[in-house]
Amino acid sequence: MYIVVIAWLYVAVMMAVAEAGHPNGTVLGAVFTFLLYGVGPVALIVYLMGRPARRAARLRREAAADAAAEAAAVSGAPDAGGEAPADPVAPVRKEP
Repeated sequence: MYIVVIAWLYVAVMMAVAEAGHPNGTVLGAVFTFLLYGVGPVALIVYLMGRPARRAARLRREAAADAAAEAAAVSGAPDAGGEAPADPVAPVRKEP
């Protein structure tokens, strides 16, 4: 996939060079040509094509966090359940 990205950016650079070198062209026009025909579409496509990899990484992180929470709960470590600790001193009350 990266070869297509590199090739498209090369084409966009060549278009920008042709724009800047043309008698009626400007450097500002060349910059906008490169940004709007090159960087913008390539960034969008790379972002969209990378979605499955980002989703898989997120699911792996969530699975690892769930496994760590399960291991902590099984080990019997204090506060492993995420609950607040109990009051260490029992409250004193009057006898009825």
